[in-house]
Amino acid sequence: MFGFRKASPVPPKETETEKKEVPARRTSSEPVLSIPDKKAELDGMSTQELEHYAVDQAEETTDSVNNCLKIAEGIREDAGKTLDTLHAQGEQIHRTHEKAADMEKDLSKGEKILGNLGGVFSMTWKPKKGKEITGPEAIDDGKAHKKSSKEEREKLGLDHKGKKAHKAHKHAHGEPKDAMQKVELEKEKQDEALDDLSSVLGDLKGMASEMGSELDRQNKALDDFSEDVDELNNRVKGANRRARKLVEK
Repeated sequence: MFGFRKASPVPPKETETEKKEVPARRTSSEPVLSIPDKKAELDGMSTQELEHYAVDQAEETTDSVNNCLKIAEGIREDAGKTLDTLHAQGEQIHRTHEKAADMEKDLSKGEKILGNLGGVFSMTWKPKKGKEITGPEAIDDGKAHKKSSKEEREKLGLDHKGKKAHKAHKHAHGEPKDAMQKVELEKEKQDEALDDLSSVLGDLKGMASEMGSELDRQNKALDDFSEDVDELNNRVKGANRRARKLVEK
């Protein structure tokens, strides 16, 4: 009687096993990763290709070590400039402290004159003194240390150049004839560069220690200088008060 449409059959559900077997779809933006099998690649090379490969790898390693050495030498050069600047700064602090000590001598003369002024019936004035101003500590040892360390750095640089000249002379005896000799030559270059790198790192360690010692000396010198300046400031204020009293009379 009545016309009913038959319902379309429901598709069977995928089982969990079937879902796992479906590979994930790769998007167009994902790169296709290709990881070559190095062992298989080497196994497929001829003897001549293996020799060329070994020489190329040895030369790349030599270049990498030389680049590290070049960077370390640049750092050592910058550290040397920083150390020289620190020494110059320490000398400047020393000279400034010496000027403060000279001011104390002139101030003592002025205080003596102010104490004797005021007439016969005036009480003798004595300035109030705190700590004795002795000036900066001697830095003869520091200067000698600076000179010796600078000469030592220059000597190390000259020695380094001498090593390079010696290496050039050493490698100039004969050109390698086969791949094995080329690889051995590159290994010698790497060993020499690593020796130089170790020497430069040792220099940097010594320079860093010297920088720390110099900063400690400067901190102490600045503390002493600050105390002497405070003492000078107090005595100058006392001398100014004495001078105003004398003017008012």
